[in-house]
Amino acid sequence: MNTPTVAVLGLGAMGLPMATRLAEELTVRGFDINGARLDLASAAGIVRCDSADAAVADADAVLLAVRDSAQLADVLFGASGIAPKLRDGSIVILTSTVGIDGLAEVVAQLAEFGVELVDAPLSGGPARAGAGDLLIVVGATPEARIKAEPVLSRLASTLTVVGDRPGDGQALKTVNQLLCGVHIAAAAEALALADALGLDAERTLDALGAGAAASFMLANRGPRALQAYDEGGADVLSRLDIFVKDMGIVTKAARAAHLATPVAAAAEQLYLVGEAQGLAALDDSAVIRVIAPVRRTA
Repeated sequence: MNTPTVAVLGLGAMGLPMATRLAEELTVRGFDINGARLDLASAAGIVRCDSADAAVADADAVLLAVRDSAQLADVLFGASGIAPKLRDGSIVILTSTVGIDGLAEVVAQLAEFGVELVDAPLSGGPARAGAGDLLIVVGATPEARIKAEPVLSRLASTLTVVGDRPGDGQALKTVNQLLCGVHIAAAAEALALADALGLDAERTLDALGAGAAASFMLANRGPRALQAYDEGGADVLSRLDIFVKDMGIVTKAARAAHLATPVAAAAEQLYLVGEAQGLAALDDSAVIRVIAPVRRTA
């Protein structure tokens, strides 16, 4: 499949830049229930469709960015589900983190329509999506991976094949999110302690970033955690409630495997408290306000 037709359903913060990136070389049809997003898509060279059915008709690949497993099942098999409209031999590319629960059933149901699932959860924000600089981990049959390659190679700077089964990608992404969620919480806790000890926040970040305590999340979320105390907070690059979902996936998977994950469980509680305190729609770095509601030094 050299020049596939791709349907992108959902043109939100990630869907639109991914569709725009793909449209530079491929035929891309887009659908979103928000007319303003469709207008932006049209301006970016994406074929505007007024329904999901129109977008997926005869498409070679359908790219989905859904919130969770329930939304995935509804999009595919709900009352207005697209599965019966998909072309025999096409693929569905799942880019979301939904966990492994229920994925085998989705694969089996799609197979009844002659469609394969490419399990391809990704990491990276909207800017990286638009630049083709995403990290994508893939679980899919070799045949499905070949069909998905023109799409995934346009979106990813790092593309890692985890296994030959849908669900393998979700499993690795679950491990990835354990580390990300813990690292964000740990960075917030460290900066809150530095503030409580009267240390200069910027100097603290510089010093930590130069030593063994450095991490991607400390460097990336640290400055934004300090902005969490400003009016309006930091720009939202990843909502706090995303980690409520993802850490829930982590701890559920660990329980199913009869594995204790006490650090992940503690981090999950911080995000849950943040959600309960009204921080759900803020940047995930706002978790520092759960630990320390106000800064002691400026």
